[in-house]
Amino acid sequence: MFLAALTFGAVAMVGFALPAAAAGKPTKLVALGDSLTAGYGLPAQAAFPVKLQQALQSKGIDVEIVNAGVSGDTTTGGRDRLGWSVPEGTDAVIVELGANDALRGIDPKVSRAALDEILKKLKARNIAVLLCGMLAPPNYGADYAAQFNSIYPDLAKAYDVPLYPFFLDGVATQAKLNQADGLHPTAAGVDAIVRNILPTVEAFLKSRVGAAAAR
Repeated sequence: MFLAALTFGAVAMVGFALPAAAAGKPTKLVALGDSLTAGYGLPAQAAFPVKLQQALQSKGIDVEIVNAGVSGDTTTGGRDRLGWSVPEGTDAVIVELGANDALRGIDPKVSRAALDEILKKLKARNIAVLLCGMLAPPNYGADYAAQFNSIYPDLAKAYDVPLYPFFLDGVATQAKLNQADGLHPTAAGVDAIVRNILPTVEAFLKSRVGAAAAR
């Protein structure tokens, strides 16, 4: 949704078999997000949830990922549709929201409150969450960026959920990995996102979903 130059280190890869998969039942994961999740400008089969599911399944991880990405959505929009976007029976959710909030200069307090409510409701439903961070564009100034960028680590700590610091890590600012608008990843850009986030998702599924299944 916007260009940023920051990059973050990858999490070490972990190999495992999910308890749900061992029992012959795939883990049901919902990717709740905006156009970065929905696959704006790309064929359906090139969208992030599809590519991530393929990558996980290639490692023997039995998972079904629902694409609950809505182009143009904000954190408030994601909160308002949470009930029907994350149906009963969901084991885990990847939350990727906030890029449009930052792009539009929405008050960070509004974005924080919406994400807080999303995490609170998912926790109440005993659904594991992986929170994906976003970064504010530089044109709104350092104060706005500080307020916005702190939302994700603060909420991840408050709700004890894993954080992937920047969803566009390694893709933002890379012209060859973005469409002509400079905002949305190409198919190759989605592949790069999947490669970068895959170790984090593997560890998340093992530690969070696995622990829930064992209870």
